[in-house]
Amino acid sequence: MRKIILASMAAAAFSLAACSEKAQQETSEAGDAIAADAASAGDAVADGAADAADATADAAKDAGNALEGTVNAAGDAAAAAGDKIQEETKKAEANDK
Repeated sequence: MRKIILASMAAAAFSLAACSEKAQQETSEAGDAIAADAASAGDAVADGAADAADATADAAKDAGNALEGTVNAAGDAAAAAGDKIQEETKKAEANDK
């Protein structure tokens, strides 16, 4: 009877050891899959950040161009106003004489 119990215990121990190895393998594979998913997600975030940075740079360039156009237009208007003032001043001086 003792031998049967010992044999049963030994068989159970070997079964648990085999299960343990299988469980370790499955756990390792699951860990590898998680790591691959995390790497893919990290790559996607990096790509998204690069795209956002490019879009921000393009928008800043467009805003700079618009601002430059506005400043140039304001400068042209100020120059035209200065010319008009100078012209009207000459007319007024001519009338005073």
